Amino acid sequence: MFMHEDDSQQPRGPGGGAFRSQSFNFHGSPNRSKDKMQDPPIEHDLYVSLEDIAKGCQKKMKISRKVLQPDGSTKKEDKVLTINVKPGWKAGTKITFQREGDQSRNKIPADIVFIIRDKPHPLFKREGSDIKYTAKVSLKQALCGCTIEVPTMAGKTLSLNYQNEIIKPNTVRRIQGYGLPLPKEPSRHGDLIVNFDIRFPDNLSQSAKDIIYDTLPN
Repeated sequence: MFMHEDDSQQPRGPGGGAFRSQSFNFHGSPNRSKDKMQDPPIEHDLYVSLEDIAKGCQKKMKISRKVLQPDGSTKKEDKVLTINVKPGWKAGTKITFQREGDQSRNKIPADIVFIIRDKPHPLFKREGSDIKYTAKVSLKQALCGCTIEVPTMAGKTLSLNYQNEIIKPNTVRRIQGYGLPLPKEPSRHGDLIVNFDIRFPDNLSQSAKDIIYDTLPN
């Protein structure tokens, strides 16, 4: 059994096809093969970008499997399985295609199971339906005030005003509605959670140290 993402796939919006934790049986009633043992499920991780999770997409996976012939022999054949990823699906969601594994005379083909995994993102990290973003600020900005530009999954940028606030290492800003769609209510969204990475200088001159020492409270 061999599988990979079909190179010819064209991402599309959600609709039809496989659903979360849903199985598909393309081989009729199981009663005819009730005396046969079934091979264990074949699991395959399917990495999906956060952008595709946000809007939903279609993935096509090509599998190569042994197919039973009328004379009892087997022949390698390719087949494309279509997975419709719904907006907001969580990592760990399983999509099962029943009996799509290698065929043989003495065993029931294995189920093919795709498990949704989050593809690493350069800016965001997922936490359920929330999106986490870490804004880097200098110690000067954290103490003296600044305006921070925060990207969003929707492509727009939000301005956070900290001109009159001190940003502390444990400061967290939660922006409602800028996360991923809720799996069961796609019209609703999680939040964008902004954490702060305060960058300290590697060194300071003695005069700068004296000014800070005289200025900051104990």
